[in-house]
Amino acid sequence: MLVGGLLAIYLVARGIAEFFILDYSDPSSYAQDWGGPYLLGVLAVHSGPGLLVLAAAITYLLRRHAR
Repeated sequence: MLVGGLLAIYLVARGIAEFFILDYSDPSSYAQDWGGPYLLGVLAVHSGPGLLVLAAAITYLLRRHAR
């Protein structure tokens, strides 16, 4: 459970940081990244897992609250 929690925190933090790390004006800066050479692909690969973690956490909390 601890490892899963730490992984979830990492994925969310990495997803947020990716928006600040990228140089949007220079496509060659992210062309070789996973998901490249397109910006949408890079953001999907690097920020997508964090969004999935957040969606799962929200779903879990809403279902828990409904009980």
